[in-house]
Amino acid sequence: MSPLQTLFPNIDWAEILQACFDTLLMLGGSLLFTLALGLPLGIWLFLTARGQLHAKPKLYGVLSLVVNVLRSIPFIILMILLIPVTKAVTGVSIGIRGAIVPLVIGAAPFFARLVETALREVDRGVIEASQAMGATTKQIVARVLLPEARPGLVAATTVTAVALVGYTAMGGIVGAGGLGALAYQYGYNGYKPDYMLVTVALLVVLVQLLQMLGDWLVARYSRK
Repeated sequence: MSPLQTLFPNIDWAEILQACFDTLLMLGGSLLFTLALGLPLGIWLFLTARGQLHAKPKLYGVLSLVVNVLRSIPFIILMILLIPVTKAVTGVSIGIRGAIVPLVIGAAPFFARLVETALREVDRGVIEASQAMGATTKQIVARVLLPEARPGLVAATTVTAVALVGYTAMGGIVGAGGLGALAYQYGYNGYKPDYMLVTVALLVVLVQLLQMLGDWLVARYSRK
């Protein structure tokens, strides 16, 4: 018997391994779509704000309202509300595929707001100099804003990834699978504290690894 089996005799480690894999699948898939949707939304929030390149206060107000509303809904409630949408898009309402849609809808507005904040940190003089040289808005976004805001965007991605880890754990309560499902099914409902301890420890390790990677990338791009 291995030391882990001796210390935690009630745990099925193959099940733990599968739950880790499921959590990583949910995290990777949802983070990819969150970046794909949240980045352009954050750019539009920045561009349409008052005093920016394409200032459209009314459009900005609508976008900002949508972002704020989606950010204000607790994720567990959002998952339940989106069950019909999730089923229509993916064909299922539970499991890994069923979790992706609410994870993205919950995290994309959060990431978009962080993107907007990061872009606001770019030196206004650099933007004005690019305009003076005849650069189009598309060129300014691609060659000035995004490169200059890279450390902030990496930090935003890290914060969003960490938030998604927490979302995947909450998703386990409504059948999304992963470590959160094990913690709820065995640790809470099954009165097996060893399951709760191990799943929480693994989630903490995952968050720590994501944060360390993000901090390293921010430091690297900041030096440039």
